[in-house]
Amino acid sequence: MNLSIIGAGSWGTALAQVLSYNFKNVFLWDIDTQVLKSIEDYHKNEKYHPNVMLAHNIIPKFDIQQAFDDADVVIVAIPTQYIRQTLKNVKLKKEKPIISASKGIEIDSLKLVSNIIQETIEIDLRYIFALSGPSFAKEVIMGLPTAVVLAGNIEIGKDLQKYLSTKTFRVYLSDDVVGAEVGGAVKNVIAIAGGISDGLGFGNNARAGLITRGLYEISKIANFYGGKPQTVYGLSGLGDLILTATGDLSRNRRFGMLIGKGYNVEDAIREIGQVVEGYTTAKAVDKLSKQYNLDLPISQMVYKVLYENLDPKVAAEMLMMRDLKTEF
Repeated sequence: MNLSIIGAGSWGTALAQVLSYNFKNVFLWDIDTQVLKSIEDYHKNEKYHPNVMLAHNIIPKFDIQQAFDDADVVIVAIPTQYIRQTLKNVKLKKEKPIISASKGIEIDSLKLVSNIIQETIEIDLRYIFALSGPSFAKEVIMGLPTAVVLAGNIEIGKDLQKYLSTKTFRVYLSDDVVGAEVGGAVKNVIAIAGGISDGLGFGNNARAGLITRGLYEISKIANFYGGKPQTVYGLSGLGDLILTATGDLSRNRRFGMLIGKGYNVEDAIREIGQVVEGYTTAKAVDKLSKQYNLDLPISQMVYKVLYENLDPKVAAEMLMMRDLKTEF
């Protein structure tokens, strides 16, 4: 079995390394040819994981069509807003499992990644999966224990589960692609809120409250898209939210902390140095809330802070002073 990973960023490279034990070859494609050259010449991704020697069966592919053709399984691990553009010229010669490891909602269409993939490469939805859960790339590539969810068709998923599971990377199965994708996407927005709170010095109580009420917002969005409630309380929802809103390796949390400390958006993104998925997802979620009248106060305040220059302290006060109500 050969695996291709589309996207040789931090996450794609970490997946390539941890899964290299179970596949004959792992092919890596990326639009950044310098990253691919460093893997080809030195067996290192010098941009994202400079201190990790990659397995010798990890092979760069400079042609995306060839990466699809030569693989039995494909993982897509590129920023959500670029997926449609990246895959638009790919032709699938035979159906094979396509796994989304990207987390976000397309701003223009408000579609989830599975829908973007299905529309772009015209594949039966039974072959589209979502891989999600609490999984920092740095810890995965170091071989630290990690548990994630593979969501999709259970019968096809059972075989995939075996290939994707290693002694340090445990994969659970779910049939709820939508719930897994929503959890993976929206938790980044809530993590930014948690980071802003930490940057303002609001303490542990505030962070816990934001995580809990943020999870409620995630459940509302999952319900809107047709996801299952229990998925939100699993690894791809609660698990990923806890990690991203509290972990020091979280780009979204660190971005939020910089905003809370007074950085403007451009400087904060520059400081992080990588894609902050929650920044673009906040725009999609705000559009969703307005278009379909969903009450998502935390997400809406994150949007106002990031896109309308609302002072974070004022945003926090507005959240605290909203009309009183029952919890659910």
